[in-house]
Amino acid sequence: MDLCARARDWSEIQERMLVPLYEAVYERVEAGPGTRLLGLGCGSGLALLMAASRGATVTGVESSSPERLALARRRLLPEGWDTRARADTRLVDGSPGDAADAEAPAYTLVTAFEPIGCLAGDSEGLGEALAAATPLAERGAPVVLAGWGPPERCATSSVLRVATKLADPLRSTGSWRPALRDDLEEVAQRAGLRPDGSGRVACPFGYADVDSAVRGLLSTGLFDAAITATDRAQVDKEVAEALHPHLRPDGTVWMPNVFRYLIARVP
Repeated sequence: MDLCARARDWSEIQERMLVPLYEAVYERVEAGPGTRLLGLGCGSGLALLMAASRGATVTGVESSSPERLALARRRLLPEGWDTRARADTRLVDGSPGDAADAEAPAYTLVTAFEPIGCLAGDSEGLGEALAAATPLAERGAPVVLAGWGPPERCATSSVLRVATKLADPLRSTGSWRPALRDDLEEVAQRAGLRPDGSGRVACPFGYADVDSAVRGLLSTGLFDAAITATDRAQVDKEVAEALHPHLRPDGTVWMPNVFRYLIARVP
């Protein structure tokens, strides 16, 4: 698997599908000048860039994909091409604890935008990240968790079921499962956070063609277990077949989806 190519597919094709989620959250918590944001699993940095454009000071942490983090550096660091980059932006390759800065004020907002609820075991990883991140935030600071909405409200669920069909059934983690109603609340409760509101956001997945859709969807990592159990060619073929009901006459692919977010507070 070409990890650099997959990171580019995420950055160029898939990441923008979640822009409505980022915008809704930033509006809800009134992110702007004075906000000190810690973004967990920041990926290639689009959500951080949007927060910085609102005047926030941003720190991103990414531990699972050095390739995505390299793209985030191009977007956000002062020597990058984007003129909206801020000199006080920090990008950390490691755990949330590595983002601690004894000389800086506490974070006023923590986000975990990578949606949970579709991979068995993903909530456990998020819980560990929150345990390391929340001590860095000020008391009462909002912590935003994101997840997939109900399967019946997510057209992409029918395509993601390919991941379950092809994955090794003996694997206990890493394979797709339908999102559950209380996924986010359970993670927040285990992390000792106090729920303080939630919302749903329409995030349609739209692609120029089937090939772009396959590349974008595989860049999420939701099909990794299926690729391991079979091979990339088989997964590509079956995902492309599952996309046919969502194919428009002009060759584009369109799948309406709903995502959830939960706002919890640091005690």
